[in-house]
Amino acid sequence: MNKIITTSPEETIEFAKKIGAVLKKGDVIAYKGGLGAGKTTFTRGLAMGAGLEDEVYSPTFALINEYAGDVNIYHFDMYRIENTDDLETTGFFDYPMEDSIFVIEWSENIIDALPENTIFIQINRIDDETREIIIEGDERFADIRN
Repeated sequence: MNKIITTSPEETIEFAKKIGAVLKKGDVIAYKGGLGAGKTTFTRGLAMGAGLEDEVYSPTFALINEYAGDVNIYHFDMYRIENTDDLETTGFFDYPMEDSIFVIEWSENIIDALPENTIFIQINRIDDETREIIIEGDERFADIRN
């Protein structure tokens, strides 16, 4: 487990870049955290760390955003997904999980559909600028610091 505190969106992005730099094909990132916690900000840093230059936006209305690069990142928003049938209608299972990186907001809504090796990132909003970030599920991230 890795637990850190960031004190600005820029610091959150810089930390996420370090995480993104060690991601590989087949990784699934499952976020936990409420509205405004900083999941999309963190994803922006992940994408930059993974070498992608696409601008990252919240997939709230699209449900899925794709960021293309050497390894594609699929950014899912599962806020309105309530069960496996709902998940089927998003096309979630049609995306190439083993050949890309999945980043999933509101992952608790699809917990039963996540693979065993999922990396969980909890983002807790402390105040307007400060975030507590906890990463569990993969020792690659244990020693990464701000």
